[in-house]
Amino acid sequence: MVIAATVLHENGQHKTSVRTGNNQQTLNIPAKTEGQGSAINGGELLFLALATCYCNDIYREAKDLNIPIDSVQVEVAGSFGGRGEPAQEIQYRATIQSPAPREQVLALMHHTDTVAEIHNTLRQTNRVTLQECIVL
Repeated sequence: MVIAATVLHENGQHKTSVRTGNNQQTLNIPAKTEGQGSAINGGELLFLALATCYCNDIYREAKDLNIPIDSVQVEVAGSFGGRGEPAQEIQYRATIQSPAPREQVLALMHHTDTVAEIHNTLRQTNRVTLQECIVL
């Protein structure tokens, strides 16, 4: 499964899209009201990716285990230092509402933490490579 994301900012317009395989979707992320670029920063989007991944994976894993889920709330927080420094102390908390036994839901939550792909990506050392630079 190939996933891609695109940002185009020009003339005060900010356009974003994501694609998984052949399924492309646009996202409504506004431009900064002052200056250039996105009103939402990359750190916020990174933490949103973590929250979204865990939320979606809870539903996926719960379905496989026949555990009913009424709601999922995930909050991710961490800190960034100066320019170029990576995020530190990324932590998250999740709240799940379910009629299933508490122990079963807790086991689901801990299991999902081990299979959440975005989390596991960040837990490893990964190379991010600037593949090409184009100047028009």
